[in-house]
Formats: sequence, structure tokens, C-alpha cells
Amino acid sequence: MRRRIRRIGGDSSGAVAPTVALSLFALIGAGGIAFDYARMATLDTELQSAADQAALAAASQLDGTTGACARAAAAARALITNTTLLANDGSPIGIGVASESACDATGSIRFYQSYNQATDTPGAAATTDAEAKVVQVAINGRAVNFALTPIVGALSSGTFGAEAIASLGHAICKTPPIMMCNPDEPIGNANVNYPFDANALKGVGVLLVGDGSYEPGNWGFLQNNGSGASVLLKNLAYNTPPGDCQPQTGVDTQTGVVASVMDGLNTRFDVDANGNSCPGGNALCSPSLNVRKDLARGTTCGITGQGWEENQASSADYESKRYRPASATAYPTSGPTTTPEIMGHPRDLCHAYSGTSWSCGGTANRRIGTGDWDINAYWRSNFGANYANEVSVATYGSQPKGYPTRYQVYLWEMDNYTTKLNPKAGSGGKTAYSKPVAATCLATNTAPYGIEPSTSVADRRRLSIAVLNCKALNIGGHENDQPVLKWVDVFMVEPSFGRSKCTSGPGCNTKYTDKTDIYVEIIGETQSGSAGATAGQVVRRDVPYLIK
Repeated sequence: MRRRIRRIGGDSSGAVAPTVALSLFALIGAGGIAFDYARMATLDTELQSAADQAALAAASQLDGTTGACARAAAAARALITNTTLLANDGSPIGIGVASESACDATGSIRFYQSYNQATDTPGAAATTDAEAKVVQVAINGRAVNFALTPIVGALSSGTFGAEAIASLGHAICKTPPIMMCNPDEPIGNANVNYPFDANALKGVGVLLVGDGSYEPGNWGFLQNNGSGASVLLKNLAYNTPPGDCQPQTGVDTQTGVVASVMDGLNTRFDVDANGNSCPGGNALCSPSLNVRKDLARGTTCGITGQGWEENQASSADYESKRYRPASATAYPTSGPTTTPEIMGHPRDLCHAYSGTSWSCGGTANRRIGTGDWDINAYWRSNFGANYANEVSVATYGSQPKGYPTRYQVYLWEMDNYTTKLNPKAGSGGKTAYSKPVAATCLATNTAPYGIEPSTSVADRRRLSIAVLNCKALNIGGHENDQPVLKWVDVFMVEPSFGRSKCTSGPGCNTKYTDKTDIYVEIIGETQSGSAGATAGQVVRRDVPYLIK
């Protein structure tokens, strides 16, 4: 008996059981903590994802137009659906954003004019729809009640919150990579945001000089798909320019202006320089629907070969054949010099008179015109009578000068080409919109003058151009990541062509226009969704992106 008792007392085979029993509470507690920690971490991720999506939805509405802040707030609250899977604090299941829509920097939805990523701080508060460029969205807080901790249900994770900051990025696509230095920028300016109100300049002509410098009113190229004359020629000529879209801001400028590549830009007017204007074939470089211009072609007009040139004239009669105003006023309605024999959409009167030496608004070297152009001379030259309110305001928009802009006339011509024929004798019943040549040329010459209007070709004479304050930015050639003041839609008024005063006689060597200059009419600031407005030639793409 004693031996059996000693054997039982010395048996250690079950000694681990008390240890396991004692440690089980700690193991369960550790497992519970791990489980609840995982739930908290997942809730945090869930809330942050919701904040990111809400901020992106809000940023997608920041287009600067009326109601942008209200639309952004509505998008943050309603355009996304978020369900809380991890929180169990008794609050509603959905992840919420406080209801507010004011343009300010308070509350759960805050709007700012900018964001400094270097210092990780927002800029000034936005108080208007136009100023709202950045949005910050804070998600309503949620909590996790602990499930497997030692004190079940007595502890909570505390309230978790999340916020995100987003903005709207813009890209301009399917347009030649062209920039212009703000023509309103004063010499010595140091403000990179010095204004240029394109919308207030609707219908105003601007002379963009291409002398390779970066003075106010000069133009240049942006980097796109490499450099070199062959690449530039494709960028100017092709229906769809090669390379990437241009960002709304942060563009790279390219050194110099190459005169030879201007022939590519002129393909939009159906002007081909000896068959070399479109690399790869003319099918890649369609003319615009309307190629009205002041150039003629063919031997019967005194032009050799098949090149496009000005209608020939001597020093004695050049004013009767070409549009050469003797002052910054409209042509008289009677007398020997009233109606040019051939006339494209003309420059503003102050630019048309002064040629390459311009003076508009009483200011020397003024690249911005006044918007006044000789519509009656144009109408007489192309339609046989003075302008008589043919272009409807209801159809084509407001007319700041009391008569239509050149772009509105251009659109009206395309809409009416089947019924409005050139009334001049010898026109042969041909439309003047695609064959803008003198009647004497049309009567006997059968050489092709252009294309008939067709709905299959994009609006190739409407472009978007980046506007930069070149003086403040100290641009001197190739510069990277330059801020763009804004993108502006313009109408190409005339081909880039070296015009002279006349062909023979005193003063005929006087240069009238330069081949490297571009003359445009302001349409307005490039807007979101402008693809329809520009007939597929210029597309602005808006993409929201997270800042933080």
C-alpha cells in the first residue's frame, strides 16, 4: 500500500494540465486582442478608402463653373455608396459625410484654391466656385466594440476617422503643341498668374509673332513626342497629332520656331507646299470644312506652277485685287477701291492696316486687336453686297461688336454652303467656301482649289493654345514643368504666309505679313467637355486625382 501511494505521489505525467489551464486565459486574451486589432486596422482602411473615393468624386465636379462646390459636396455624399462592414458602434451602417455645400474651408467638406505638396499644406480658402481647385473631405467617425477581449463588450476602439484631399487634373488632347506668351503681360512682370481674360476678348484678333523669343504676344512650341523639324511638322499637320496629351499645367517648352514646319499648319487651309506639307500622305492632314482664304492658285491668275500665292497685282492696282486698307478704317462703300477681288477672313482693322508694324488701341506693338474687322468689304467680295444680318445671334451666339465674329461667319458659311453660292460672274456655280479665288480664275481654270465642305472632317481651324506669363517665368527656350495660366480656344483667321505689299513698283518689297506669324481670333477659355464645341478637334479631359 505504501509502495502504491509513493508511486502515485511521484507520478508527473499530468503536471502540464494545470499550466495549460492557467495559461488558457492569457492565450484567449491574446487571440482576442489580435482579432480586435485586425478589425480596427481593417476599419481604418475601410474608412480611408471611403474618404479617398468621396474626395475623388467631389474633385470631379471642380470645373470652376457656377454650382461647382454644391455639385462637389453632393458627389461626396451621394455619388458613391459605402457600407461599413467592421464598425459595430450602433451608428447607421453607411459611411457618411456631413451635409454641406458652401464654398469655404470649414466643416467636413473644405475647398481651397491650391495645395502646396512641398509643405503639405493647403493654400488660401476658396470662397467662390471659380476659386475651388482642391477639396478636402472628412468621413464621419466610426468605432469597433471589442468582441473577444477579456472584458467582453466593456471596451471600445474609440472613434476612427479619415480624410482625403483631391484635385482635378486637366489634359488637352488632339491639338498642336503650341503656346503663347500672355500678350497682356507687362514688361518686368513678376507675377506668374498675371491675368489674361480670354472670355472677355471674344472675337478679338491677336497677332502671335514667331521670332523665336518669348516676348508678350509671341508664340512657341511645347515638347511633345520628341523634337526636330519632322516631328514638329507632323504635330502641326496631322489630323491627330502624335504624342501625348498636354497637361493643363506643368508643360515643357521647346526652343525656337522653325519656319519650314509652318507648311504643316497651313494644310488646315488646304495649302500644300509642293506636296511636302504632310509627311506620310495627304490623307493624314485633312483640310478644314471651310478653307476660305486670300490665296489663289493656277496660271490664269498669273501664278506659276501649282503653288498657292496671293492674287497677282501691280503697284497701280493692288488695292483693287488684294485686301490692303490704307488706314485702320473700313473700306468705303463707293469709289474705285471698295471691294477686293479676293478676300479671306481678314485681320482686325488696326492689324490689317499696319501689317507687320502693328498699333492697336493707340498702343505701339500692341498684339491684341480691337475686334473690329471689315465685314462689309468681306461680304461684298464674297457675296456681292454689304452684310445684312445674315448670321443669327440666336444660332451663333452673342456679337460683341454688333455684327458677327469671323469664327461665327466661318460657321455660318459651312451651314449654308449648299444654298449660298458666290454671286460673281464666272463662278460656275461653285461654292466660295472651299474655293476662295478670284472670279477670273474660276472662269477658266480647272485646277483644284480645295475641298467641298464635308461633315467627315473635324474643325481644323479651331485650336487650343497654352497661355504662359513668359516674363515672370523667365522662359528662354527649353524649360520643364512650366505653369500654364490657362488654355484658350482660338480660330485660325488666315494661313501663315509671307505676304508683300504688292508685286512690282515702289514699295512692293515692303513685307505685309511674315510666314512665322500666326493670326488668330479669340473664341474663349477652353472649357471642360469642349470636344463637342470643337467638332472633335480639341478635347479637354478632366481626371480627378488624390493629393493626400
